[in-house]
Amino acid sequence: MATSTELSGNRRFDGTAHAQLIQSAKNADSVEQVWLYLEAAHVVGQLHIRPHLQTHAQMFNLSVRTRDWPEAMGQLFRLALVPLGHLSGRLPLGNPGRSTLSAFEPLPVRPELAELIARARGH
Repeated sequence: MATSTELSGNRRFDGTAHAQLIQSAKNADSVEQVWLYLEAAHVVGQLHIRPHLQTHAQMFNLSVRTRDWPEAMGQLFRLALVPLGHLSGRLPLGNPGRSTLSAFEPLPVRPELAELIARARGH
């Protein structure tokens, strides 16, 4: 299995995979699927500020649409943290970006997210 760093692209941003995951989130059949695609997009894009912000903005919008107010507040917090994390170089690799998890803890990429990432990358 690939490591979190490998799945994050070794600092090489895979814009095609990120765009594919964001588009798949928009086309998903359920809220649970949307979250999975956005979490995978977060793992792929978290080392680059624009896609990182874009993914958290999508997460915030979803949490508002579903009236998940704790998640919405957590996403606002993360949107504020993204620039600081990029300036300091302290980004938690593999973290899927949800507010139910620490915004500071690196995590192994969950298998279901690794599968979505691999499919988006054409593997």
